Amino acid sequence: MSSPRMKTPAWARDRRCLLAVALTALMAFHSGPGKAQTSDLVSRTSFRVCADPANDPMSAEDGSGFENALAELIASKLELPVSYTWYPMATGFIRNTLKAGKCDVVMGYAQGHELVLNTNHYMTSTYVLVVPKDGALAKVERFADPALARARIGVIAGSPPATHMAKAGLIGKARPYHLVVDRRHENPAADMLNDLAAGEIDAAVLWGPIGGPLVKRDHPDLAVIPLLHETAFPKLFYRITMGVRQGEKVWQRKLNSLIRRHQDEIDHLLADAGVPLVRDMGDGMLEVGQ
Repeated sequence: MSSPRMKTPAWARDRRCLLAVALTALMAFHSGPGKAQTSDLVSRTSFRVCADPANDPMSAEDGSGFENALAELIASKLELPVSYTWYPMATGFIRNTLKAGKCDVVMGYAQGHELVLNTNHYMTSTYVLVVPKDGALAKVERFADPALARARIGVIAGSPPATHMAKAGLIGKARPYHLVVDRRHENPAADMLNDLAAGEIDAAVLWGPIGGPLVKRDHPDLAVIPLLHETAFPKLFYRITMGVRQGEKVWQRKLNSLIRRHQDEIDHLLADAGVPLVRDMGDGMLEVGQ
């Protein structure tokens, strides 16, 4: 006759459960998604950036863009050199660069874009109106201003300000410039500002991080007016982030930490470049300390 099976004491069962949980947690820590993402996909030897080689004044193959300077700043905090994958900013950009694993970050990407995982925003900027400093439009701050009624205004076709201009009855005399181009061969923003300087148009409407730096560098006789008083849809201010691959939360958090700890340096870099910086809710200009 076989002997009855001995029961395991409750304290022993509890100890085994605790041990199993501890081992599971330890294995997850050493081999879980976070470590795989940073070790297998994100480079440890360089800060790999995807960028347009001809997106002046933001990125340029010669390193002269303010996004190039921002990349150098972030890389210096990581104690890594910068390396680039160059690709025109057009359809297929993210698919052929970031998603293809050729780089680990895009420096300037609008918050909330589904193609990438956004870091925390490192700047908020707005569309601007560019006019001659001493001209009749120098005090204009909104599209409803009667001074614009007869103005010939340059605008990127299909951009958010074009909707506001249509509502204000300004499209009839507007001069449209192409939205999607290969910047290696065509530069609508520079063309628009050159046309303004030549008197072919009376005002230009541009995305601030493009118009501001171009005016500061090339057109000292022009004034940049942030469009902060247009409250109707669509909004004209946007928060700008760095974009990383979807799912790379460890890498995202690392960049978030760098942005938070070095925000003052980032603000000064952008302001020095001529980028108009506004408060997060687009309700006023950001004051960058000396």
